Parts: sequence; C-alpha cells; structure tokens
Amino acid sequence: MTVAIAPSEAAEPAEADAAPLAPAADAPAAADAHEDAATHADARELVARDARDFGAYARTGAWTFGLKVARSVRPGGQAAEGTPKVSAKEFAELAGCSAERVMRYYRAWDKAADDGLVPHFEALAPGRDVELPDADIWLTYYVPRSSATSARGTAITAAAEAEGIRPTKALEVAENPTALRAAILADPSTAQAARHALLDRLKEDPALQTELARDIARTDELKKAVAGETRAADRIEYVRKVAEDGQIRTPAGQTLDAPAALRAEAERHLSLIDELEDSEEAGEWAAEAYGTVKNLVVETVEADPELRVQERRTKFYSSLQKATKVFEELTLDDAVDFDDIYEDDMVQRLEELQQAITTCITALRKASPAGS
Repeated sequence: MTVAIAPSEAAEPAEADAAPLAPAADAPAAADAHEDAATHADARELVARDARDFGAYARTGAWTFGLKVARSVRPGGQAAEGTPKVSAKEFAELAGCSAERVMRYYRAWDKAADDGLVPHFEALAPGRDVELPDADIWLTYYVPRSSATSARGTAITAAAEAEGIRPTKALEVAENPTALRAAILADPSTAQAARHALLDRLKEDPALQTELARDIARTDELKKAVAGETRAADRIEYVRKVAEDGQIRTPAGQTLDAPAALRAEAERHLSLIDELEDSEEAGEWAAEAYGTVKNLVVETVEADPELRVQERRTKFYSSLQKATKVFEELTLDDAVDFDDIYEDDMVQRLEELQQAITTCITALRKASPAGS
C-alpha cells in the first residue's frame, strides 16, 4: 500500500507545486512593466527638477551660479584647513572653466554682499540655499570682461553708468570697433548717435579736435560743407542779432538801432529757422532771412537823408583807411637792386594812383567849409 500510495502522494505535491507555475510564465513581462513605470517616474522627476531649476534661473538668473561660487569658494587668504570650501582655481578645474571666470562671479557676489543684497561668503556653506535678488540686478554687479578692470574699462563703465545703460553693453562695443563701424555705416540712427558722442568728446579732447580738423581740411567735400554751414551760421547770427539785440549793421559798417518793423521781420524769419528739425537744411532759410533783412537795412538807410549821408561818409572813410593801410605796407625794403624788380607797369600804376589821390584831395578841399 505504502508502495502503491507513494506515487499518489508524490503526485499531489507535484500538482500543488505546478499550480503556481502557470502565472510564472508572465513574470518577465510584469517585471518589465514595473521597471518601465519606475523609469517613467524617474524621468518625470528629472523633468520636474529641470522645470524647478529653470524657474529658479528665470527668477534669479546668474545669481544662481553666483551662489554656487559664493558657498563653495573660500575667500582669498583663508586657509584650506577647517573648511570644505575650495580655492577658485580648484573650483574652476572642477567646473571645466577658467579661474578668471569664477572670480568674476565671486567679485559680483562680493559687491552685492557689501550692498546688503546677499549674505557674505563667511555666512555661506556648501549646499546652503538663500533668497536671491531679481535677475535684472545681476548685471549691476557682474562685469563679464576683464577689460573692465583696466583704466580704459573703468572709464567706459563710468560713462555707461552716467548715460544710464549697462556697462556690459558699452564694454562689448568698445571691444569690437569693427562692429561699431559696420553699424555706423549701415544705420543712420547709429551714425547720428556717434556724431553726437564725438561732438561731446571734442569739447574736452584737444587732440581729437586737431585730428578731426585735419581730416576735414584734407577732404574737399567736407571743406565745402563746412564753408556752407559757416556761411549759413553767420547769416543766422546776423538775423538773430537784429531780432534779439535790436541792432542793425549797415553795408558801410555802421551799427544802428533797428526800426520796429525791421526787427519784427527779423524775429519772424528767426522763429521759422528755430522751428526747423535737426535733419532739415537751414542754408536756404538762412539765405532768405539774411537777404530780406539786408534789403530792409538798405531801404532804411535810403529812406533817411541824414542817415544816407552818414552811410556815404562812413563808407568813404572805411575805404580810405584800407587804402592807407595797404600803401603803408608797400615797402621797398627787399628791393635792393631795382634792376631785378623794375617793370614799366609799376611806374604807370603809381603815377595813376598819385593822380587819383591828388584829384580826391582837391575835391575834398573844395567841399570843406574852409575851401568854400
């Protein structure tokens, strides 16, 4: 019996053991599904972490990296013993960048700490998080180029701050003059900004004044333009003097009080010129205003008999003074040997001049009260 039962008893455990083997055939698929779910969850966590990091950077910008430097790099002069922090050089080696770049972040944090925006280095430990300022403030403290520490860079930084712009922009332009040239050549507004800047600099830079004047003198187009603008400026100044000072200058050189009507006309023309845009040419307006006022001056002189006589007297005396001065400058100091310089025309001209002077003297003597 025992022998007979044995197989039957042996068969039961075999069946019992066989029962759980049926689902065992799907065990690898279940394991893969579980692993896929775990992998998906890990990936989601990685995505979430990236999103959190992105959000932190969007809010704080480069302050995020400044914090990493500030809490991991020990201040200069501090011994390595007793602190888990490392030197800027070692941190740069671990980061795969230059120590100079690390130090730029270090100095930015240091400046911000002095202003009370962030904790000082001594209050930070590796891994510690702190509240960070807004991203926009970072560029107030961070100088991305080593050139900013030079005398030239310092001057550019100061000028940029005075203009209310970020020093980094000005430094970038200064380090790439070819790009600046391209922008000036291609863009009228950039050229205008450059022109205004040069004019401001000319006031305090005698060397630049000389160089620019030399460039103008050597360029025919610029010489003509300068002459035209100078003429226009002189004409406008003439009209302005009449309008604002109430004085006119006659063709003979007399300075007189301007009649009310003439002054009003000068003021009208001047207001039209003052209303011109910077881009508008003032040459034609200046010529018209000058011509109008000059004609009115002539009419004013001709309308007054006494003034007309005074104008003729002034004109004659002015011509006499000029002639006298020219003749006084005519010397024979260099004419040691007359044979070298003699020309028949010289004697003829002097004789004609002598005759003209004699005629003039005779006429003046007849016109004088004593002569009559």
